[in-house]
Amino acid sequence: MWHSHPDTDELFMVVRGELTIQLRDRDVILRPNDVFVVPKGVEHCPRAEGDVHAILVEPKGTIDTGDAGVEMTVQLQELS
Repeated sequence: MWHSHPDTDELFMVVRGELTIQLRDRDVILRPNDVFVVPKGVEHCPRAEGDVHAILVEPKGTIDTGDAGVEMTVQLQELS
């Protein structure tokens, strides 16, 4: 889903598979070992056709769907 994070950048690193980060003006295709940073405030929509293993780096407390506020939003959980 299309969303943005008004206060933080979001870093994507693909470990396995292929991930497309849709931006309003272009698509960025990430394959294993590729890294892309979506700057804060930039609307984007991550999309994958198959299984993808990816690492997302963002500040603690960042909501996965940003400002979209939809049913797909995952509740944050602390890892122990």
